Amino acid sequence: MEPSTEMFTTAHVGRQPIYDRDGAVVAYELLFRAGTDASTAARTDDHATARVLVAAFTEFGLDELTGGKVCFLNVTKAFLTGTTPLPFDYSQAVLEVQAGVEVDDPLVAGLTVLSERGFTLAIDNFVYGGPREVLLPLVSYVKIDMLAADEAGVRACVELCRRYAHLQLVAVRLESPESLRLAFELGFDLFQGHILGRPHVDTTIALTPGRLARLRVLAALAADDVDLDEVVSLVGQDAGLSMRVLRATNAATFGLTRTVTSVREAIVAIGLNRLRQWVTLMLVSDLTTADHEQLARMLVRARLCQLLAASPDFPGAEGQGDAAYLGGLLSAVADHFARSIDEVVAGLPLAPQLRDALRSGAGPLGAILVAARAYTDPDPYNDHGEPGAIVAAYLSALRWTNGIMSELATEIPDRAEQRLHALAG
Repeated sequence: MEPSTEMFTTAHVGRQPIYDRDGAVVAYELLFRAGTDASTAARTDDHATARVLVAAFTEFGLDELTGGKVCFLNVTKAFLTGTTPLPFDYSQAVLEVQAGVEVDDPLVAGLTVLSERGFTLAIDNFVYGGPREVLLPLVSYVKIDMLAADEAGVRACVELCRRYAHLQLVAVRLESPESLRLAFELGFDLFQGHILGRPHVDTTIALTPGRLARLRVLAALAADDVDLDEVVSLVGQDAGLSMRVLRATNAATFGLTRTVTSVREAIVAIGLNRLRQWVTLMLVSDLTTADHEQLARMLVRARLCQLLAASPDFPGAEGQGDAAYLGGLLSAVADHFARSIDEVVAGLPLAPQLRDALRSGAGPLGAILVAARAYTDPDPYNDHGEPGAIVAAYLSALRWTNGIMSELATEIPDRAEQRLHALAG
């Protein structure tokens, strides 16, 4: 059962991967907050945060939202001092002392109690010579900003923190090859930032005939009344896609007890919904050369749009979930490449309604695309004034995406790993 949307009127949810030195995703940072002033711990902000935390832990399941990986939670001061109770036990998350939280006696006392209870703690935005040095004996992770600080300041922070053998250092806001290289050189343990989740080389989204064919398959699957003959014909024209669809019928998730002798039988066996998911993953992975996390972000936005189409917060979008899914996917691809939507959809047989929604945000579909794009903005600190249903839909989209991505874990290369290994070499 989906959680009530009444409890999600202002809170925002963000997620960002954290990598180890081998380039593997070992953790996620989840951010739950009402707006840009969350560090002030206003009562309404604390209650909004608590409500989303309860939903994430009890109704959706944290493991499903993070894929079973370590979870860093950026919570308000009231949770750290015990003013507002934490709705989970010590084994489920790392609690972060946010940037901007004042270091005072109540905070130190609260963190001491949490540490004694077994909670794992982290400091965000640590700087040398600041008041947060008194927290180092209490925490297990220290996050150092690689974008705002100069190299001398970063080196001083690392030298200080290395005096505490129990600390793990996390380089955050990595946005250039140079900052990533410096963090690797200085021996940081973990890495977080856009450089690991976005391409930093010039590229193009020119469509080869094969990629265009797959986009046509996806467009056909997004139609209100799917023409099975057309889908079979389009899949059959792409040898690589045909082989993948046929292999997909052998996946344990389908539980098939018979063989198939044609693309048609394979499509019927796995169903149009599942076929749409597989074609989407194959297409976007091929089209964007995206790694696991980049592809996951695109699918979260697509699924979020699909779920919002069924929400009463977007009247007029009823029955347009599949079109919203495709629109969310295409808008995410455009953002991934920093290209205009016209470049992405050129040559695609899209319905005028969807094309207008993508280009100008027109109509109910346009409203959904605008809201989803704002909510999944790379900066989770932004307050977008989102409608109530979007938090519940976002959490559901995360859970759905993690389930899909686990099925293709061996199919998608991790380019963050390649970049880190290149630095190490």
